[in-house]
Amino acid sequence: MPYTTTISIFVSLCLLVTAYFWGVKRAIATKRSQTALSTQVKFHSLPGFHGAYVAIWCAIPSLVLFVAWQTLRPNFLPQWLAQDMAGLVLLISAGILGLFFAQKRIASRFKARHKVETAFSLVMLLSSLVAVFTTFGVVVSLVFETMRFFSKVSVSEFLFGLHWSPQIALRADQVASSGSFGAVSIFAGTLLITAIAMLIAVPIGLFSAIYMSEYATPKFRTWAKPLLEILAGIPTVVYGFFAALTIAPFMRNWGFELGLEISSESAMAAGLVMGVMIIPFVSSLSDDVINAVPQTLRDGSAALGATKSETIRLVLLPAALPGIVSSVLLATSRAIGETMIVVMAAGLAANLTANPFQAVTTVTVQILTLLVGDQEFDSPKTLAAFALGFVLFLLTLGLNILALKIVNKYREKYD
Repeated sequence: MPYTTTISIFVSLCLLVTAYFWGVKRAIATKRSQTALSTQVKFHSLPGFHGAYVAIWCAIPSLVLFVAWQTLRPNFLPQWLAQDMAGLVLLISAGILGLFFAQKRIASRFKARHKVETAFSLVMLLSSLVAVFTTFGVVVSLVFETMRFFSKVSVSEFLFGLHWSPQIALRADQVASSGSFGAVSIFAGTLLITAIAMLIAVPIGLFSAIYMSEYATPKFRTWAKPLLEILAGIPTVVYGFFAALTIAPFMRNWGFELGLEISSESAMAAGLVMGVMIIPFVSSLSDDVINAVPQTLRDGSAALGATKSETIRLVLLPAALPGIVSSVLLATSRAIGETMIVVMAAGLAANLTANPFQAVTTVTVQILTLLVGDQEFDSPKTLAAFALGFVLFLLTLGLNILALKIVNKYREKYD
């Protein structure tokens, strides 16, 4: 971060803090003076709202002027005004002017609270719009680049082709000079690793959620649940090292003793470690859903003579099923989008196989490899990454929509 930018941020924060406390102090002093003149005077807003109002008016002119200065100074401002110190002076001056303007409006009936709440509503609206427009921009860029790719490579070859070799030869007489972009092997590898991961994560995550919710003591739950959720905070590159240096060699040696041929980089190694990584996604969400089931259902089941296991199987799980399915689908989306574990444990070669002990690759890994280094964005090789990303986006979007539909269709409403 440039030195002048750091100073500007520090000065802005100091101005905001000063403006807030100045506004609070001015509001308290005004209230005391007006109360001394008449006991019936009541302030519409608390002093804190007046301070926030002054701080907002200190921030808005400074921010607008600073953004305009940064935008115009490369080409439109004279040299003396385009210097960093000039921008800092403008920022401070605008903030001080806004401060004096706002503090003069402080009065007993001034509706500072309404003004502040309106300002924060606008900030939240702008934040929502930023998220919406960012998503829209991502989708538009993916669609645009994907269309460019399909203008060079047919859709049928990409979706149904069995050979993936996106390397473009340097000479026309070389083998596969135009590359091969059949992505079936990549999609198959993605689904294979995801299936292995979910076979690990769903049973363990669901059983741990049931135990935490129905069997564990409060003391055990207070330390066991946070420890389980720590798995979600471990960087994926650490899981990748664990898979490459521990799980993969162990499986290779184990397969050698049993007479099985297991590759050093296999879908099984990546899937096992990925499954461990996403256990907290299933466990934590399922635990919250099971706990949300009203206690009256448990008591009613017990009153009818059902055991705890029967209550869980026949009452709690059916009632919590929409949330559990939603957690599983969200965990599946997380597994499909994983990259580092697959890069380090499953390999980079596209291999169309259903054997979990062979090396495979996934969509995210291929996107990574296609965009590494200096690339020409007119090449089908590079554009293939956007096509893969678009397919991955549609897949995860479909899973999320399916989860929402399941939740909305089978959601139970309790009084």
